[in-house]
Amino acid sequence: MSKDFNYATGRRKNAVARTRLYEGTGAITVNGKPYEDYFPRKTLQMIVQQPLKLTKTLGKFDIKVNADGGGVAGQAQAVRHGISRALIEIDPELRSILKRAGLLTRDARKKERKKYGQPGARAKFQYSKR
Repeated sequence: MSKDFNYATGRRKNAVARTRLYEGTGAITVNGKPYEDYFPRKTLQMIVQQPLKLTKTLGKFDIKVNADGGGVAGQAQAVRHGISRALIEIDPELRSILKRAGLLTRDARKKERKKYGQPGARAKFQYSKR
């Protein structure tokens, strides 16, 4: 039995997107909803489409994504990362295009932890001289 999809995982901040690419017509579903409904902002929709537009594969694959954790912006970027990784599994020649655009690099920036003796990660309590 051969698998009929390509799987990849994308991550950003605390968001994880498990992405499956099928041969198809270009339908993108995120958590069972069309991506236009899940990501109502146009900027987030553009982020999701970015790897497909760069590689000129928009409309060639049906994409099913299970996004979890983080906020909508982090999830959109995690979906983009997952789609980019899955496209490379399908066609390794797309790697240079996606790499040049920076879509294969996992953005490692995360929320910095709060430290003890301080109200936040970097902020200090107000200093009283007297």
